[in-house]
This record gives sequence, C-alpha cells and structure tokens, in this order.
Amino acid sequence: MNKILLTGSVAAVALAASVGYAAARDQIKIVGSSTVFPYSQATAEEYANKTGNPAPVVESTGTGGGFKVFCGGVGPDFADITGASRAIKESEVKLCADNGVTDITEALIGYDGLSVAVSRANETDFDLSEEQIFKALAAELPDGNGGFVANPNKKWSDVDESLPATDIIAFGPPPTSGTRDAFVELVMHDGCADLPGMAELKSADEDKWEEVCSRMRQDGPFVEAGENDNLIVQRLEADPNSVGIFGYSFLYENSDKLKAVKIEGVAPTFDTIADASYPVSRPIFFYVKNAHRDVIPGMSDFLAEYMSDEALGPDGYLAERGLTPLSDEKREEVQKAVLEGKKFGS
Repeated sequence: MNKILLTGSVAAVALAASVGYAAARDQIKIVGSSTVFPYSQATAEEYANKTGNPAPVVESTGTGGGFKVFCGGVGPDFADITGASRAIKESEVKLCADNGVTDITEALIGYDGLSVAVSRANETDFDLSEEQIFKALAAELPDGNGGFVANPNKKWSDVDESLPATDIIAFGPPPTSGTRDAFVELVMHDGCADLPGMAELKSADEDKWEEVCSRMRQDGPFVEAGENDNLIVQRLEADPNSVGIFGYSFLYENSDKLKAVKIEGVAPTFDTIADASYPVSRPIFFYVKNAHRDVIPGMSDFLAEYMSDEALGPDGYLAERGLTPLSDEKREEVQKAVLEGKKFGS
C-alpha cells in the first residue's frame, strides 16, 4: 500500500475509533459553492435512487463558507465534501491542516461560465464590455486627475449613452462566494485595467490598484443577494430592468425565464465556455475529506457515482444541468485521482 493511501487509512481508523461507527452519520454531508450545488444535488438524487441509501445532505454555503465548515475538523460534526467555484486557497489549506484535516482530494469536475442575465421581459439585448460593467458596479472611478471619486453612475445610459436609461440594479453574490471572487478577478479587474491612469497606479502601488479595482459599490446599484441563486432568479422576474450575476447552470436551468447578457460580444454557451471564447469562464471543483471515506456510510459509492461517465461525461446528466464537461483525457485523470484518494498537493 502506498504512503498516501496508508495515511488516509490510519486517519480513518483513528476517526472510527474516536467516534464509534454507531455515532457516525448515516448521510453524507456536502457544503460549499452555490454554483456546484445543483451538480452535487443531482448526483445525490441519482445515488439515492440507485442504491436505496439516504440521499446526501447538500447545503449551499458559498465557497468560502464551505471551506470554513469543511476545514473545521475531522469527525461526524464536520462536512465530508465541499464544492468550490475556485481552487482552494493557501490560507484554507492551512486552516484545514491546523484542524487536523491533512488528507484531502481535489476533483476538477468541469467548467462554468459566470453569467450576467436579465429577465426575458427586458426588451434590451444587452452586450456589455467589461469596462462598462466596471463603470456600473465599482465603488470608485478615476477622476482624471490621479484620484478617485464615488461612482456617480445611476443609470446604464450614464455609463454609455448607447445603453438604456434605466436604473442600474445588479443582484450578485456576497464576499463569501467563489462566484464573487471570480467576478471580481475576471470582470472587474479586466474592466478596471484599461481606464486612464490605472496601469500607472498598478506599477506604483499594486495594493491600491487591487483595492480600487475590487471594491463593489454599496450605495444601492449593486445588491448582495446571498448564496441562494434561485432568489436572484426570482428578483429578476420581479424587476425586469435588473441584472443578475450567477453561474451558467442557473441561467441554463431558467432559460425560459432569463436571457444572457453578452460580454465583449459573446454569450455564454457550452461551446464558448469550453473553448474560452466567453471571457468569464472558470473551472469548478469539489474537495473530499479522505479520513471520512471508510467511516461515513456510502462515501465510496457516492464518489463513484459522481465520477462516473454517466454523470461527468459529455452526454451525462450533469451536462444536462449546465456543466461544461472536461475532455476525455482530463476526466479520466480526475476519476483516477478521486477514486484512489490522491492526496492534494502530492
């Protein structure tokens, strides 16, 4: 037996001894990203239907919130799996290690497009540049004299006269969300970079550049809507002039109610996300606590279901939910790593 698997087995035995099998949960507990939530939920339902076992409990806590729970410790009081719409951060690896969570496996499950969408009742076919989005949603904008002013733009037409004269109202994720992290990095930073004076600021004071280019406005036009993306969908239906920010799967599942906002002339689709022509695409993950594999009933069978071609393949049921699948080669690599319990970082 190799060292990695031996380490995981010893941890599992220690966990079983400390809590007793009778005390272990009879349901797998999954937390994390709202973007990964529908994929884990679909897999949980399929697993329960096939095995007759209780369906895993899946909670949408946000990526950051999920890692906080997942990394809290080993034992039945702590989550077994967490979904993430970004890779784990070094600080989260340290949090895990500090709490005895030293053996985890990373699973890249596919790709997602971070979507901006509006109600189908909205008469505008939006096509926004990243610069326009930044000018609409940033807390501050350059004043042209080397300083910054509070964002004065209240209507889309204030950003660009070609846009409609409707109030800027954008419902988006909170700071604990990986979707928020991705939106800031992939949209706000790019939209900020080419504004007058920003290249010079980045060279002179990168921390200040990061602050200015990352801060979302808090004066009304940007509304933190929590970790439940379904609530954003409801708000867009209630206010057709508002826009929402969430993962492509929610746009895909609600395409009868919503339509995409093009970004830099490209709409999110399976093909544009897969070939990266859509400018706001990202990988999505889940992470497994290997010490729980042999203690929490059904963990191995559930992971086998999640890693199956029936789930992850190009014609799998997760693609039907909006997941952009991995290439065959990459999928096989991930399947092997998860099923064998490859230790993250090894």
